[in-house]
Amino acid sequence: MCDPVARVQALAAEYDALRPRLVRVAYAILGSRAEAEDVVADCWTRLVEADAREPVRDLAGWLTVVVARAATDVLRSARVRREEYVGPWLPEPYVAAASDPADRITLDETVSYALAVVLESLSPAERTAWVLHDVFGMGFAEVADVVGRTPAAVRQLASRARAHLTAQPARFEIDRSAHEAVLGRFLAAAAGGDLAALLEVLDPDVVCTSDGGGVVNAARRPVLGAERVARFLVGLVAKYVGDVEVELVEANGAPAIGLREAGVLTSLLVLTVAGDRAVRVDLLRAPAKLAAADL
Repeated sequence: MCDPVARVQALAAEYDALRPRLVRVAYAILGSRAEAEDVVADCWTRLVEADAREPVRDLAGWLTVVVARAATDVLRSARVRREEYVGPWLPEPYVAAASDPADRITLDETVSYALAVVLESLSPAERTAWVLHDVFGMGFAEVADVVGRTPAAVRQLASRARAHLTAQPARFEIDRSAHEAVLGRFLAAAAGGDLAALLEVLDPDVVCTSDGGGVVNAARRPVLGAERVARFLVGLVAKYVGDVEVELVEANGAPAIGLREAGVLTSLLVLTVAGDRAVRVDLLRAPAKLAAADL
């Protein structure tokens, strides 16, 4: 007979090894690191209880399905809260210190911040179907078990999601060298209050979105166009001169700009880059999201 203690210890070792991938799955579905961590932690209890009834043989497959199903349920309930959110709602980024490569997140660049933003426009079922099939390579039959639809219906969900994502102007894969070059030009222009230089680094149709969660000052609507975005950013920087510490961080696998006041992360600025210009500027200021991201 198998020793129950030894069995739980073996499960724990396998669960720990699979945990980074499970968090990636949950994060891709939810757009929230804190919620993703909670979902994966809750599934450990479910695993122990299920394995006690009948040994789980395909641990990776079983956990992926359970985590994805739980994340989808959380997303459905979260959609109501997000619709009532004050101002634009931006995903909570995955942040790590850019100075230490060992701290870089293990997202494998499958969920760039630009992609996380656009995924918010999909329905929970579309988002889950596309994430599990197109990103994590699960079959339609497995995904059907997660979302409670037929495999044929799941295929249609993933197809609709794929068409929507393809129609977006932003590119979701990260060219790190290009991203770093644009970020450097952007930071130099913004820090110097150089409006002309900032216009050179912004796409003519750039969109700037601020998320303050109704708690701190932030634009309640997206700012559109290079001229307006540049002036908005120059004005924002002018308020911070001498009062903040600027640092580079990793946000979803790409460099981003963090602003600290008295050691506390109070703003995170993430660029979406296409070619040699920024096509999106996302400014996250909601304290709760920044606290969760700044681990």
